[in-house]
Amino acid sequence: MIVADLLIRGARLLATLDRDRRELAGGWVAIEGGFITAVGASSDAEPVATETIDAAECLVTPGLINTHHHIFQNLTRAYLPMTDKPLFGWLQSLYPLWRAIDTEAVYASAFVGLAELALSGCTTSSDHLYLHPRNAGDLLSAEIAAAAELGMRFHPTRGSMSLSEKDGGLPPDDVVADDDEILAACEQAVARHHDRSLGAMVRIALAPCSPFSVTEELMVRSAELAERLDVRLHTHFAENAEDDAFSLSQFGCRPMEYLERTGWCTDRTWVAHCVMPNADEIVQLGAAGVGVAHCPSSNLILSSGIAPVIPLRAAGVSVGLGVDGSSSADSASLWMEARQAMLLAKLRDGAESGTARMALECATSGGADCLGRSGEIGVIEPGAVADIAVWRLTGPAFAGALADPIEAWLRCGPVASWHTIVNGKFVVREGNIVHNDLEHILRTHARHATRIQRLAD
Repeated sequence: MIVADLLIRGARLLATLDRDRRELAGGWVAIEGGFITAVGASSDAEPVATETIDAAECLVTPGLINTHHHIFQNLTRAYLPMTDKPLFGWLQSLYPLWRAIDTEAVYASAFVGLAELALSGCTTSSDHLYLHPRNAGDLLSAEIAAAAELGMRFHPTRGSMSLSEKDGGLPPDDVVADDDEILAACEQAVARHHDRSLGAMVRIALAPCSPFSVTEELMVRSAELAERLDVRLHTHFAENAEDDAFSLSQFGCRPMEYLERTGWCTDRTWVAHCVMPNADEIVQLGAAGVGVAHCPSSNLILSSGIAPVIPLRAAGVSVGLGVDGSSSADSASLWMEARQAMLLAKLRDGAESGTARMALECATSGGADCLGRSGEIGVIEPGAVADIAVWRLTGPAFAGALADPIEAWLRCGPVASWHTIVNGKFVVREGNIVHNDLEHILRTHARHATRIQRLAD
């Protein structure tokens, strides 16, 4: 008799997000060795398991996927001088603080940020780590170590900046590097950390920060290096009107044309924000297979605009969700981003457009597509990784929400994950982080946040 490691059973509804979008009342899922081995409805025979979780009155979904973040920014959350500024002014008010990050600060920020994500049902997160101050140490390895300690599936990107203030960019001189140095560091990061195997816990992508902080040559050479190493590409794109104006002024073209001429219009690319594409550019993005990380809360707080998620999806663009850096969104909840995505889609394209199922797809299968892991993460089916979120739909907030658990999940709430399971292991159990060192890490984080914000005596 085959015995599963873990059986989640009796769900009020199991949303598989498989190709048929099966939703199984009373559904169950069996896990063994970090993978899903079987899925069934209440009428199907359940396997024997070492441990069983009762999911009665719960919605069970694939673990949510965060496709854009700058985790180190949680060290400067709600920093007053930046709270009333749009993108460029916001960045310029924070760069002088961020130049003080080091490996201990980045480890603590990554652990805290990933724990916060896990509490919101997230099981896989990307991170756009583009800031590498001189003598700060190996920051990428520090955050990868934090993800491994917590047990989160992690897609950090080796970001970069090469265009400083003196060259017409935004960042200060001491946080940029030259192109050759950046590309060598990217290749080393892939060689050291990138795991190509099925069920990999760590994969690396290359991620020049943005068109206004790197040279055009670095964009071109990064695309060439990604092709040679067979890894993915990520950057900020068409984020707001300032971004468009900068592109026209500096490059003589709109961001979409710049993406094309630098070799980034490829299905290995996913871009962050994509607030300002026109109708023709939306079609071009879909035809090229470029993915989009939609960051609704960040776009709202920075007054960047509303990304055209419904038209993008209609054009065949894979749209995932991102919490973005904590200093712009100030909260790392994938549940909240899914709700915001639903609401903004209704506001922009009509009440019928923004459904909870649309938002759930963006948060799961859309994110998997962006990260190049379709059918492996973001789905509950045999052979996929055992990354699962269990959501309790009980208490006053859900009283009367009887007809549709998925709509209730986003329309009611707020909701935190009851269980978050990554690679078949609990990261969150009964609403609490499983790791026993969280309080110590929070104290370390507070010490570095105080230092970086220059609040110490």
